[in-house]
This record gives sequence, structure tokens and C-alpha cells, in this order.
Amino acid sequence: MTILQLISARVQAALAAAGAPDASANVQPASKPEFGDYQANGVMAAAKQLKTNPRELAQKVLAVLDLDGIASKLEIAGPGFINIHLDPAFLARRAETALADEALGIAKVDAKKVMVEYSSVNLAKEMHIGHLRGGIIGDALVRVNSFIGHNVVRQNHVGDWGTQFGMLVAYMVEISKSGQADLELKDLDTFYKHSKKRFDEDTAFADTARDYVVKLQSGDAEVLKLWQQFVKLSLTHCNAIYQKLGLQLNDDDVRGESFYNDDLPVLVEELRQKGLLVEDQGAQVVFLDEFKNKEGEPAAFIVQKQGGGYLYATTDLGAIRFRVNKLELDRCLYVVDSRQSLHFQQLFSTARKASWLPESADFQHIGHGTIMGPDGKPLKTRSGENVKLVELLDEAVERAFQLVTSKNPELPEAERRQIAAVVGIGALKYADLSKSRNTDYIFDWDAMLSFEGNTAPYLQYAYTRVQSVFRKAEDFDPAAKVVITEAAEKQLAVALAQFEDMVFAVADSSQPHHLCGYLYNVATLFSRFYEACPILKSEGEVRASRLQLAALTAKTLKSGLGLLGIEVLDAM
Repeated sequence: MTILQLISARVQAALAAAGAPDASANVQPASKPEFGDYQANGVMAAAKQLKTNPRELAQKVLAVLDLDGIASKLEIAGPGFINIHLDPAFLARRAETALADEALGIAKVDAKKVMVEYSSVNLAKEMHIGHLRGGIIGDALVRVNSFIGHNVVRQNHVGDWGTQFGMLVAYMVEISKSGQADLELKDLDTFYKHSKKRFDEDTAFADTARDYVVKLQSGDAEVLKLWQQFVKLSLTHCNAIYQKLGLQLNDDDVRGESFYNDDLPVLVEELRQKGLLVEDQGAQVVFLDEFKNKEGEPAAFIVQKQGGGYLYATTDLGAIRFRVNKLELDRCLYVVDSRQSLHFQQLFSTARKASWLPESADFQHIGHGTIMGPDGKPLKTRSGENVKLVELLDEAVERAFQLVTSKNPELPEAERRQIAAVVGIGALKYADLSKSRNTDYIFDWDAMLSFEGNTAPYLQYAYTRVQSVFRKAEDFDPAAKVVITEAAEKQLAVALAQFEDMVFAVADSSQPHHLCGYLYNVATLFSRFYEACPILKSEGEVRASRLQLAALTAKTLKSGLGLLGIEVLDAM
């Protein structure tokens, strides 16, 4: 049980004993040290419910609140807050438990089967900056949910089907005859543009492309073979990005739109049988009364186009059916741009109306904002094109190399480049993850690569700073007792003890920026501790204890950054 859960349960029991059984304890970490370490602010709401004086109710709660061995002091503050000061001995034991465990003493949850759908690129085009946030956020959620014990399924729901693939296959056949295929396919964006130009300008080519679509959808062996070659090549481009970015995705995690193709006519017919499908202007739609427009007209969720074609909405319904019936998921997180919010709301509503998505299944759209340029518009190249992701990653590493070279020119070039790869990619990822995923943010190289403030380089350097302490310490007893006496020691110990609470909170809310803020706070408190409480100049029990706090700080920073997909270095 986490500290927050433990205290909340005790306060909840005390509220019930004081006559407020339905009240919420509402315990949170205190916002300032003078308010204690945790603060319970549910008394005031309970007092209003009971029509009694909040401070009087708080006194009754304190009279029965059992935090022996956990808190050293309890006090009533303001109109009815309860400030809880943790016992240093309790914190010391928590620190020792965390130090002795590779998982820092974090208990595993009752495992659920959780899918995280992320990246989900269109294989017709090369990955660009628009794919960055979904990949980074999704990867962090995979790591966090896996860390606490869930059975996590990674899913790359790629766009590998549809009319554009007839065009692409036709163009691949055409240029293969001229021997230019290998050269052009090195740049998927150029390949796509050339094929689109041929489709728009040459009627005969367009007819051939349409024929290929029909053959592809009907399972023609030769066309399927060509399509598979293109899909494989496209995924090779993607995998190179995933490896460079450190995402835990590979070919085994790919399940494209094509996978659900056979189920689409089946699910459309089922919707018709259930009385949910209506023909509207030749299209097959499900009308959703809960999404009415200003005129009071229900929204039309189209599942089959006029002429019989399917949409990605149809494929998404097929995916839900598969994930519920075959994979038996308990939870599914769709990490996709926030601009798709309405689509997912309508998708889940339609699936529930059709009884394909039970109420017990927690399917969520984990929306994220856009990366903006200095002009406040989505970041583009000077020519107005999407920024290629591979080029962005290369620039991050090169900028980091220049920075490392300026700080440590004496290091061998190979070592500087190794450091630059960790710092550059880490800076790029952390700059994204440290912002609320719900908001847009301005892309700024200087800010993300700074060694000051809430950045990856600052946290990575904080880790190396701790490591340097141990290189100088030489003699270190990893089993030494932790003894907390100074204020700076306690503040750091409290923050370190809250790591478990934070990890569970991120798993629940799917908001990685809270973990970033937590790690920055830990690094800041360690810096204060380092200044206020000499480590190597201390002696005996004090020295050993402070080394233990430093060791736990390093473990926490490394584990926390690892959950964000960011590496650390022993020296920078």
C-alpha cells in the first residue's frame, strides 16, 4: 500500500468514526513544508454535510485517527485542514525497503490486460514530427503500466489499406521496370508525391491504380505480394525511427487496418440486424442522439460510404470487436491527437450501442496537443513541409554533440557522441513529456537542451552528480541504516517515499508530465540536501545514512527517467 493510500484509509476510517461515513478523506501531499508532509482537507466538506463546525469535527477526527508509527505530529490548521507530519523513523524504514528492492519497494497491482495503441503511422508516407508526441507518450504509458505489474500489449495500428495503396503499388511496378525503385523508395514522401502526381495527371495510370485496388481487396496473390513488399519497406523506415527514439515497438506489435478487413461486412450487417444502421444519402450510418448539433439533429457516424467503401471508422469498430472478443482487454488506451476526440467519443458510443464494448472494458482516448513553431502554428519546415522525424532526431543529437563538446572538449570524440545521443534524444522526449499532453507547446531547442530548469539534461546531470559522490566515497555500506534528523534530509526522504504514489497516479491518469515534475522536485531537493548536509565530510552513522539517501535518489531518478524512456549516464 502506498503512503497516500495508507493515510487516506486511516483518515477515512476516522471520519466514519466521527460520524461522517460518506465523506471523502481527500488526502494530498502538502503544498508547503510548513503544512506538514500530507494534508487531509475532507473535513470541511464532511462538516457541511453534517451541518457542524469544521474545526470541531476535525478535533473528533484527530481523537480517533490512528497514525501511530506513521506520523510524528498531527495538527489542525485553518478552517479544518489536518496537517500530517511523517515520522522520520517511518521514512527511514521506507527508504531502506526501497534501497533493498530493484523495484524500489513498489508493490505490483492485480494485473489487468492493458493495450496501448500508439505511433499508428500511415505507411504510405514517411514519419514526421506529427508522429512524435503519440509515440513518446504511448511508450511512457507502456513502461509505467508494465512497471506496476499490468500485462501490457503494445499496438501499432498502422494505415496499410485503402485506395492509395493501389496507386502506390502501380507506381512501384512502373518504376521497377526502369530500375529506379530502390532509389525512390529511400524517401517515402517523395515516392508518394511522385505516385500521386502520376495518378492525377495520367488517366491510364489512374485506371491501372484502381484496378490494383480491386485486385488487392479481392486477394489477388501477385498484387498482395507487391503490397506486402511495400508494407515491409515502410515498416523498415519506421523501425529505424523507433530504434533511434528508443520506443518499445517492433514488427510483432503491428496490426494494420488490413487485419480487420474480413470483419467489416460482417459488422455492418450486424449493425443492420440490431436496427442501428440507417441509409442516408447512399451511405450506411448510425445516428447518435447524444451528439446533436445546434439544430437538434443527431450526428451521423458513417460506417460505409456510398458505393460500398469502408472508412477508418469501420476499421476502428472491427478493432474494438477483436480487442474485446479475442484479446479480452480490460483497458485500451488510444494515444492519438486530440483533434480526433469527437471521432473516439462517437466510436465508443457506437460500439457500446452495438453491445460490442461492455461497460466493464475501459477504452479511453488519450489525446495530445500539437507541437507548435515560434509563430504559434504547427511546426513546419521553411518550405511549409512537415518536418521529417528522422531529420529532427539527427538534429537533436548533433546539437547535443556541439553542447557536450563545448563543455568537455577533452573527451574523445566517440565518448562525446555517445553522450550526445543520450542527451539529445532524452532532451527531445522530456521536453514533450514534461508538458501536459492535453496542451500544445512551442518547440524550442535552447530550452530543451538547457542544463538548468525542468529539462532532461538537468535531471541527467543530477544523476551523474550523485554518481560522482560515490566515486569519491569509495567505502560505502549498501546495508547501512538510514537516520533522518535534519530538515533537508526529511524533505528529500518524503519526496523519495512518494515515488510509488506518483507512479500509480500516472498509470491511472495517463499524464506523464506529473512524473516529470516529481523527478524535477527530487533533483531540486537533493541539491538542497547536498548543500545543507555534507555527505563525504560527515562521519560514521551520519555519513553512511546520507550516502544511503544519495543512493536512493540516484535509483529514483534512474527508474523515473527510465519510465519516461530516457537514459542516464554515470558521467557527462
